[in-house]
Amino acid sequence: MRLRGLILASVAATALLAGCTTDSGAADGNVVAETPAAPPAPPPPPPAPAAEMSSVIVTGRAAGGPMVRSMPIQQVQPEPEFRDEYEDVDANPVRLTSEEPVSTFSIDVDTAAYANVRRFLKSGSLPPKDAVRIEELINYFDYAYPQPEAGSDPFATQVTMMPSPFNAGRDLIQIGIQGRDIDREARPPINLTLLVDVSGSMFSEDKLPLAKQAIRLMLEEMAPTDTVAIVVYAGAAGEILAPTPVSDKRKIVAALEDLQAGGSTAGGEGLRLAYALAEQELKKDAVNRVMLLTDGDFNVGISDPEQLEDFVSRKRETGIYLSVLGFGRGNYNDAMMQKIAQTGNGTAAYIDTLSEARKVLADDLSGNIFPIADDVKIQVEFNPARIAEYRLIGYETRMLERADFNNDKVDAGDIGAGTSVTAIYEVTPTGSDAAQIDPLRYGEAAKAGSTQGEYAFVKLRYKAPGADTSKLLTYPLTEKDRVASVDEAPEWARFATAVAGFGEMLKGGEALGTGFGWEAIRTLGAGAKGKDEFGYRAEFIELTRLAETADAQAALNRPGKGD
Repeated sequence: MRLRGLILASVAATALLAGCTTDSGAADGNVVAETPAAPPAPPPPPPAPAAEMSSVIVTGRAAGGPMVRSMPIQQVQPEPEFRDEYEDVDANPVRLTSEEPVSTFSIDVDTAAYANVRRFLKSGSLPPKDAVRIEELINYFDYAYPQPEAGSDPFATQVTMMPSPFNAGRDLIQIGIQGRDIDREARPPINLTLLVDVSGSMFSEDKLPLAKQAIRLMLEEMAPTDTVAIVVYAGAAGEILAPTPVSDKRKIVAALEDLQAGGSTAGGEGLRLAYALAEQELKKDAVNRVMLLTDGDFNVGISDPEQLEDFVSRKRETGIYLSVLGFGRGNYNDAMMQKIAQTGNGTAAYIDTLSEARKVLADDLSGNIFPIADDVKIQVEFNPARIAEYRLIGYETRMLERADFNNDKVDAGDIGAGTSVTAIYEVTPTGSDAAQIDPLRYGEAAKAGSTQGEYAFVKLRYKAPGADTSKLLTYPLTEKDRVASVDEAPEWARFATAVAGFGEMLKGGEALGTGFGWEAIRTLGAGAKGKDEFGYRAEFIELTRLAETADAQAALNRPGKGD
C-alpha cells in the first residue's frame, strides 16, 4: 500500500510540474526541468470530395419578370457509378413483301450514338446494345453524294443496289439523300438561345468545362450580327446573358467563364425559360434555335419524359428549332435527350472530345444550324414480284405508319444545309434460297403489271422551312441502279455498308451470316476509305480493332466460358 501511495504521489507531482508553464522556472526561482510534451493527436482525415460553396451566383429573371439572384450553388462531385439511361428498342424485323409491301420512316440526321459508342470503345468496353442506333453510326460520315442541280429541288437522291456481304443470296439497297448546301455569305442570321445545364452532375471535365470550350469554337464560326443569349438551370433556372451580338464576343465568353456546376437539375424549367426568351426575341428573317447542353439528368420541375415531350412538341409550332448536345458519362440520359430532340424539330449530337465539338459546331455548323427542309419522310414500296422480303437497318425509333406519309400534321425529321441522309435495306430477291419467311400456301404475290421491271419505288416528302404543305419527290429503283458485285459499288455504298455491319456486330451480330465479322468489316471499310481529310474514316477502322478486342474480352467473362 505504501508503494502504491508513493507512485500516486509521484504521478501527481509530475502532473503539477507539467502544468507550471513559466519561461524561467518555478516560482521559487529554481530552474525546473520541463517534461517533454506528448505529440499532438493526428488530424482527422479530410472529408470526401465535398460540397464547396460555389463563387457563381445564378442571376436571372423569368421571362418578363424582375431580376432574381439566387443563393450560391453548392458544388457536388458527380457519383462515379454507371447510371446512363438508354431506350430499350427491338430491332426492325424481316417483313414479307406480299403482306407488308410498304415501309415508312422519318429521316434522322443525328450522330450522338456514334460518338457515344466511340467513347465506350476507347475506354476498353463494348457499349450497351441499346446505345447503338445504327442509322446514327451510318449518318456520322459524309459520303460526298452529288449536290442537287441548280434551281431544282433541295435534294439529290442516290440509290444503289448490290449483293449483300452480310448474307449470301440477299441484296442491299442504299438510299442516299443529299441536301443542298448554302452560301456562307448569303445565309440568314442566327438567333441562338443557349440553355446550359450547370447542375452538380455537370461538374466533371468532360461535361460543363468541355461544353464551354465547344461554345467558344462555335462563336468563331458565327457572324458578327448573329445573337447569343444564355439561360442556365440547376436548382432553378435563370437568364445569365440577354441576347448579345457575336460582335461583342468578349461579353459572351465572360458570361460563359463565370458558370460553374452545382445543385439539382431543373431541366424542364430551364427549357420553359429558354423557349420563352427565344419567343420574345423571335426574328422572322433569322434561324431561331434553342441549343441545350446537358447530360440529360432532369430531376426537378418538368422531369417526366411524356410531359417534356408534350411541352417540346407544342413549342415546335413556334418555328423555334432545337439542338441537343450531350456530354459526359456515368449519368448520361440518352433516352431523355432523344425524346426531346425527336419531338422538337431537333437534332442530337454527343460531344466526348474537343475534336468532336469542332466537328459538330464548327465544321458541320451549317448542317446543324440552318434547316433547308422540315418533316422529311421516306416511303419505300417493294415490288413483290422481285423482292420477297426486306428489313430496314436501324431507324427503329423513327418508324411511321403508312398513312403518316401523306399526313402533313405528322412530325418528322429535319435536314440542315449540306447534310446527307443514308438508309439501308437488306432485301431477299423473290425465289432466293436465303428467304427467311415461308410464303403463304394460299397467298399470291401482287401483280406488278407494267412496273414489273422495278425493284421498288422510293418516295420522299418534305416541307420548305416554315411551310405547312409538303412536296413529293419519287424515284423508281430499276436494273440500272444495280451492280453485280460489292467491288463494283460506289465508294460511298461500300463504306456505309461497313459501318452498318459494324453496328450490327455491336448489337450482337444476329442479323449477320457466320462468314461476316470484325475482320470483314475492317477490310470493307479500309477498301472504301477514299479521301479522308479529317481522319474520321481511319478512326472508324481503328474502332473496329478496339471493338474486336473488347468483344473478345467480354466473351471470356460470359457465363459458361472456360467450364
